[in-house]
Parts: sequence; C-alpha cells; structure tokens
Amino acid sequence: MEKTISVLLVEPMKKPRVITIPHTLEEMQKLVDGCIQAVYPWDDPVALVCDEEALYKGKDLNRALVDEKGIPYDIVKGAFFICGLGEDDFCSISDILAEKYKELFYWPEIFTRTMDDHIVWTKLKPDEEAKVIV
Repeated sequence: MEKTISVLLVEPMKKPRVITIPHTLEEMQKLVDGCIQAVYPWDDPVALVCDEEALYKGKDLNRALVDEKGIPYDIVKGAFFICGLGEDDFCSISDILAEKYKELFYWPEIFTRTMDDHIVWTKLKPDEEAKVIV
C-alpha cells in the first residue's frame, strides 16, 4: 500500500487541484468531512469519493455529473476527490486522468432553485449560459 496518494480535490466554488494526502481512511474522511462513499461514473479507472451523507447534512452543491450528451443526472454535494483505482484499493490518480478531470470540473458551478422547483445550473465560466435542470 502506498503511504501517500495524489488525488484531485474538487471543492465548492473552487477550481480543482491535485494534492498529496496520507493514504489512510481518516485522511480521506477529513477531505470530504464525513464517511466516504466511492462512485464510479466513468469508464476510466478512477473513483469519485464523496461524503455519503452530504445530502442529509445540507452540504453545498458542488458540481453536476453529466451523461455523454452533457445532460446532468446528479449533483455532487460537498467536497469530493477523484483518485485512481488499484487492484484492491484506491491509488494515485495518473497525471493524464488528473488533467482530464481537472478540465471537466475546472469551472465552479452555481445551482439555484426556481419558484417552480427547477434547478438552474451555471458554470462560473465566461460566456457560459445557464442551463435548467428539471
């Protein structure tokens, strides 16, 4: 087991950055401020690790997860990180995949609920239009 791993940390209202952390459950929980949950929304050998109770804790909405057509299907709440997948454990994210996901999540996102219960999603990117999530 590696003593440290490099992960891509994505926090609400901040641009993602690669950091090196001790490879311990406690450190991973500290990063997401809660019990970790790993999800695997992509074909790449990476995991998105977040707080499994973020929704119930009322954490800030962070980034939308979108399908191959760019249509959002979920919103990650609170800080999360993306790491690599080893044979039986998390490992460092490769430089190539770190750059890929850094670009994907580069611009912070704002989510606003409308009076008719839709969510408006806007990336804080110049010349980007707001999108409505049903």
